[in-house]
Amino acid sequence: MWKKENDVGTQPTPTMATYSEAMDKFTKSATAFMEHVHHLTQARDAYQEAMTASAAIRNSLDAGDQALRSLLLQLEQAVNLNLGKPALDKKRPEPVKVESARADSESAGALKMFP
Repeated sequence: MWKKENDVGTQPTPTMATYSEAMDKFTKSATAFMEHVHHLTQARDAYQEAMTASAAIRNSLDAGDQALRSLLLQLEQAVNLNLGKPALDKKRPEPVKVESARADSESAGALKMFP
C-alpha cells in the first residue's frame, strides 16, 4: 500500500487476490450492516411517533392553559363587579404590611385604640 521512496512512479498491479479480498471485506461488512439496518428504521418510526405525541400533548396543554386564563379572567371580572371595581383594572393589589398591635411603650395586656 505504501510507496517506497525508490519505487516512485510505479503502481502495484491489481491482482485477482486483491479483488477477491476486497469483495470479501465488502460482502461481510454489507451483510453485517444489513442485519442491523432495521434498527435505523425502528428508531426513525419511534422518533416520528414521539414527535407526533409531543405536538398533540403540547396542543392540549396550550388549549387547557388558554381555557384556564379565560376562566380566571371571568372570575376576576365577576369579583370586581361585585366589589364595585372596574372590570378592566389589571392592577394587582399591593401586599399589606401588618404592624404589631402594641408599641414598645405599651403593656402586653393593653389594647391600642384607634381615634
